[in-house]
Amino acid sequence: MSHDDARRALMLSRLHRSVEAKEEFVRQAGDLILDLAERMITVFRQGGKLLIFGNGGSAADAQHMAAELVNRFLIDRSPLPAVALTTDSSILTAIGNDFSYDEVFVKQVEALGRAGDMALAISTSGNSANVLRAVRRAAGMGLVTAGLTGGSGGGLAACCDICLTVPATATPHVQEVHLWVEHLLCEIVEQELFAGQAP
Repeated sequence: MSHDDARRALMLSRLHRSVEAKEEFVRQAGDLILDLAERMITVFRQGGKLLIFGNGGSAADAQHMAAELVNRFLIDRSPLPAVALTTDSSILTAIGNDFSYDEVFVKQVEALGRAGDMALAISTSGNSANVLRAVRRAAGMGLVTAGLTGGSGGGLAACCDICLTVPATATPHVQEVHLWVEHLLCEIVEQELFAGQAP
């Protein structure tokens, strides 16, 4: 097999696995996806905000999703209050240096979160200590808690009001499904809150 043939086979294999992960996720969690969208809509309608956080690729997802909500997804409309707790390098390094990396999200939840807001935690393993600590604190403060994870769900699945778990073990495929569902949530929320404003 030539290098080109091997690369083509790899490309098609990864495409198939990515599509398969999305399809299995919707089969298992379709109702939960719609439930999370409804809870997000309720939070925004009641004047609450969305706090989003995660590590690594999940940190990038948090920033991406916040940008879609604050700016726009497909409809030109009023901004929605969403904050990625992954973006302020001074806050992250100060907390990490003075206390612990495990505290980088929980302190921000304590500073910014209010009862009626939503904390959306993103973790491919569901076991990131700083994510779990922030979710538990958010729950104690009266925030709605939601998670996006993969595999067995880890600790995150057990401590959220609602958790969407991608039934895949390969981190790239879990992350690809997370991005897909994040876009879907943005689109559902936007259509519901700004019905009549054409994309």
